[in-house]
Amino acid sequence: MIQFDDYKQKINALRPTLDNLKVALKLDEDDVELSRLEEESSKEDFWTNLENSQKVLQRIKQLKNKSQKFTSLSSAWDDVLALCLMAIEEKDESLLQELEEEFKTFSVALETARLETLLSGEYDDCNAIVSFHAGAGGTEAHDWAYMLYRMYTRWAERHNMAYKLIDWQSDDEAGIKSASIEIVGENAYGYLKGEAGVHRLVRISPFDSSGRRHTSFAAVEVTPVISDDVEVEIKTEDLKVDTYRASGAGGQHVNKTESAVRITHLPTGLIVASQMERSQHQNRDIAMKMLRSRLIEIKERQHLDKIEDIKGEQMKIEWGSQIRSYVFMPYTLVKDNRTGFENGNINAVMDGDLDGFINAYLAKGVAD
Repeated sequence: MIQFDDYKQKINALRPTLDNLKVALKLDEDDVELSRLEEESSKEDFWTNLENSQKVLQRIKQLKNKSQKFTSLSSAWDDVLALCLMAIEEKDESLLQELEEEFKTFSVALETARLETLLSGEYDDCNAIVSFHAGAGGTEAHDWAYMLYRMYTRWAERHNMAYKLIDWQSDDEAGIKSASIEIVGENAYGYLKGEAGVHRLVRISPFDSSGRRHTSFAAVEVTPVISDDVEVEIKTEDLKVDTYRASGAGGQHVNKTESAVRITHLPTGLIVASQMERSQHQNRDIAMKMLRSRLIEIKERQHLDKIEDIKGEQMKIEWGSQIRSYVFMPYTLVKDNRTGFENGNINAVMDGDLDGFINAYLAKGVAD
C-alpha cells in the first residue's frame, strides 16, 4: 500500500499548481466579461452590425470553453484523488494500474493547460498562416515539403482546428515546391510560432533506384492572421504584382484564367501568393492580407519602429540552419535542436503528434 500513499502525496502536490492555474487564467475577470457580452448579445439591435456580432459570439464561445476546460481539469483532480483514497480504504491493489493511468493523464492535461497560459504574446490568440518551401534537392525535397504539409494539417485535425488551402505549387514528379494554409483555431499562432524554421529529413529516398540515403531540407514559415484594426502603410510602388494561371492541390486545374496572384514586397524581398479563390480580386485581397500580417509580425518581433526598417533576409534552407531533424534511417528519431526534446515514434510525429515539441519550446521560452 506504500505505492498508493506515494500517489496520494503526488496528487496533493499538484493541487497548488491547479490553484495557481486558476489565478493565471483570470477566470473571475472572464466571468465579468462574459456577463457583459451575453447582455450585449441579448439586445434587440445586436445583429445590426453583423461583423461586431460575430466577434462578440466568438469571444463568448472562447470564454465559455476556457471556463469549461478548467472545470473539467478540476473535476479530473477530484476523481483521481477519490480513486486513490478508495484504493487505500479498500486495500485494493488491483486499482493500481488504473490509478497510474489516471494520474498520468491528469498530469499531462495539467501541464498542457499551464503552458497555455504562457501564450500571452500580442498575436498568440490569432489564426496562423503556415507556408512550406522545398529546399534544394529536387524531387526528394519537394516530397519532404509535402510531408510537412501533411504533418501540420494532421496536427490541426487533432486539435479540432480547421485549415484552408491558400496556395499550392506542385512539383511535376512528386510533392510540392511550396504551399500555404491558414489554420483557424484558438491560439493557433501561439502554438505554431515555434515551428518556423528549417526542417531536415534523413531517409532512404524512394526516388533513388540505388537505395541511397538522402538528406533533404524544407522551410516552414508561420505568420499570425492579424486583425484589420492594426494599421500599417504599404506603399503601392513597393509592390510587384504578378498574375498567373492557378492549379490546385494534386495537379487539377482550378480555372483557365490568370486568377492566381503573387505579390513581392520589393524593399524586403517578401513574397506571398494566393491562387485557391476563383477571382483575381479575391486572391489579391488574401495575398495582401498575408503580406500585411508578415510585415507587422516581423516589425514587432524585431522591435522596429516602422515597416521601412525591415531588412530583406532570406532563410537558407540548408545544412546548419535546421531547427529539427527527422531521421528515418539508420534509426528512427525526431529531435529538436533548440530544446533537445526528442521522440522515437517518427510515424506518430508525421501523423501530427507535435505537442511534445511545441510544449518544450513554450517551456523553454519561460525558462530563458
